[in-house]
Amino acid sequence: MVSIKSQEEIEIMAEGGKILAGVMAELEKKIRPGIATKELNELAEELIFKSGGKPSFKGYGGFPAALCTSINEEIVHAVPSERTLKEGDIVSLDLGLEYKGFHTDMARSLAVGIAGKEVLELIKATKEALSVGIREVRPGNTFGDIGYAIQKYVESKGFGVIRELCGHGIGKELHEDPQILNYSSRAKSGKEGPALFDRGKIKEGMVLCLEPMVASGDWAIARTADRFGFRTKDGSLSCHFEDTVAVTKNGAKILTACPVRN
Repeated sequence: MVSIKSQEEIEIMAEGGKILAGVMAELEKKIRPGIATKELNELAEELIFKSGGKPSFKGYGGFPAALCTSINEEIVHAVPSERTLKEGDIVSLDLGLEYKGFHTDMARSLAVGIAGKEVLELIKATKEALSVGIREVRPGNTFGDIGYAIQKYVESKGFGVIRELCGHGIGKELHEDPQILNYSSRAKSGKEGPALFDRGKIKEGMVLCLEPMVASGDWAIARTADRFGFRTKDGSLSCHFEDTVAVTKNGAKILTACPVRN
């Protein structure tokens, strides 16, 4: 069942989202060749605790860190380590925060130093895919409308949407109903009628995490060696953007909005 949040609960989540966005902005400033991903994790955890929040990811399903740091072919949930970022890499930062009993979640992907055309175009397309999906978030639309819009846009840019991972509801739990796919059978079939893949109606008071994950090659995935993360099966580059949004009568209110460097 998809929970409906009260205005007071959404206001708490907006406070948490603002804190989380601030932490993410600080992490973005640290992205450079030579920095170890464990340093980014340590900073994220320090800033979250200083803010009065708690890391949503640490301990979740046994995950050992506050921050997910996925590089190049890694899609999501890669564990921070001694691995250092290199010139031209693409790194995806995925971070969650619990504040006053409610979670918010967001992700940003960035180029490390001077990156090639493929990296920059992939980042641009995935960032815009998130915006395209958010524009579909309004009462009366379906969750299938979100996936349809994202897939149609991503494929128009020559990239592939990851299909085995998805967005989600959020609130007192980090992952709540519904699952929000980044594709739709309507897009796959080419039909322009009502969505064939429809997970129900979007309603005012829902709080959702939209998170397009996009590959420069095929969308098939595999587990990383640590069993926490996922990577593209063909080794192609991957990119990930995510925001927590509340559904209002006028559309989506982004609770985790912050400037993005790229």
